[in-house]
Amino acid sequence: MQTSDRRDRRRRIFGYRIAVTALLAGSLTLAACSSSKSSTSSGGSSGSKVGVALILKTLTNPYFVSMEKDAKAEAAKQNVSLTVAAGKSDGDTQTQISAIDNAISRGDKGILITINGDAVNTELAKAKQAGLYVIALDTAPTPVSTVDITYATDNEQAGKLIGQYTAAKLGGAKAVIAMLDLFNDQVVSVDTSRDHGFLEGMGIDPGSTTQNGKEAKSGHYTGGKGGDYTVVCHQPTQGAIPGGKTAMENCLSTNSDVNVVYTINEPAADGALQALQAAGKKNVIVVTIDGSCKYVNGLLKDGTIAADSAQYPGLMASKGVDTIASLARGGAKPSLPSGQDFINTGTALVTANPITGLDSQTPTQAAGACWGS
Repeated sequence: MQTSDRRDRRRRIFGYRIAVTALLAGSLTLAACSSSKSSTSSGGSSGSKVGVALILKTLTNPYFVSMEKDAKAEAAKQNVSLTVAAGKSDGDTQTQISAIDNAISRGDKGILITINGDAVNTELAKAKQAGLYVIALDTAPTPVSTVDITYATDNEQAGKLIGQYTAAKLGGAKAVIAMLDLFNDQVVSVDTSRDHGFLEGMGIDPGSTTQNGKEAKSGHYTGGKGGDYTVVCHQPTQGAIPGGKTAMENCLSTNSDVNVVYTINEPAADGALQALQAAGKKNVIVVTIDGSCKYVNGLLKDGTIAADSAQYPGLMASKGVDTIASLARGGAKPSLPSGQDFINTGTALVTANPITGLDSQTPTQAAGACWGS
């Protein structure tokens, strides 16, 4: 009887131990599965890397170098794996197309791009279809729906600021104008927006919403005190010093009386000034757009460039990196301000010779927010 009871008790204890062991093993297995699922969820944790592609127009222009610098700094803060690519020159869409394809293949969460031309639109559509969030920097594409959102300066407003300054500076004198644009055979919105903005600031109808060079070539400008004008040329510069120099030489060969020079950006203005100096031309009003430290603290500070519209490219890039990192980790999509098709990162008129009635910054003030070195 006692022997039988002992055996029964041993069997019960042994069975209990087996049950407890099985229960513990099951709990550990569930915990391991839960841990594995948490650690591999894509973009669900602030500790997981987020892949972002930054695709620039070029890396020869300090404007885009500044974007790269600030994007890298923000990527380091946000635990973002940033891949940088750039065209070989302004207008190089093929290199940008390859970089978009590479971003899709890598499984990046998003793309930041300064678009070199409409030829990239098809590949950007593929990227969006693949689930990447696509942000344009500096220039809204045509159509704007090509990307998810754009961070940019209001380029038309930037052009207006230097146009208004020029008209006021002329004081009613005749304006003999050279227009140094970006391209002459490719429509890029930054080109038309800045060009048209300058003309509008001068009080001249651009004649088109989509193309440069459609304004009446002579007439009356209404900005400032108003006066007569002649547009003697539209020349491409590719946004570079050599292009600006050649363009200015061509314009002077058309009409040597040029006294106003609009330039798409500062390197183009630099090249134009070299041509003007070589031709012995003085008292020419040269205006431009961008606000880099090199020119704010140089040709703008000494008045050689009469006025500039400052932009903040680094801010565009850093906001773009932050946006994609946030979205990948469950954040909300940014929304556009009412009536706008891009998020404006700001612009300001900068001149060493301010004019009463026009809000402006001195080069010293602008240097606090300039870009590049």
